[in-house]
Amino acid sequence: MKQPFEAFDHAPCGRCNKPGPDMTTQPQKRLDTFPNPKPERDFLISIRLPEFTCLCPVTGQPDFAEMTLDYIADRACVELKSLKLYIWSFRDEGMFHEAVTNAILDDIVAACAPRYARLTAVFNVRGGTYPTITVEHRQAGWQPGAASVLPRD
Repeated sequence: MKQPFEAFDHAPCGRCNKPGPDMTTQPQKRLDTFPNPKPERDFLISIRLPEFTCLCPVTGQPDFAEMTLDYIADRACVELKSLKLYIWSFRDEGMFHEAVTNAILDDIVAACAPRYARLTAVFNVRGGTYPTITVEHRQAGWQPGAASVLPRD
């Protein structure tokens, strides 16, 4: 029987000298995509990103947020590991909340050209305020289908 992580091609982890998964530990500005498995159907992809951090451009102190990305893919979907590393890349950047939220959505739209995308960033308290920034993108000509109303028991 195979031991955990035996299938991975990588160097030993160092603690036990047994193989462990090859983890990328550096942030990156690249967003990878993969083909939408069902491009003929509108379906909602919702991704919660609870560990976003950037720096306040005025004080240099860290700002923390939970982001939620909701999108309807067209031909491509965002690959999750690259999204995680991309979000991590903002950790040492000084940006206003409004600017960073718009920049992230712009990069997502550039990477995968979704039919629809909404990014909501709920920032932690700073100076007695709780800012929430919501930005949206709609592909030209795209209209959402009628909402489904499900019966209740």
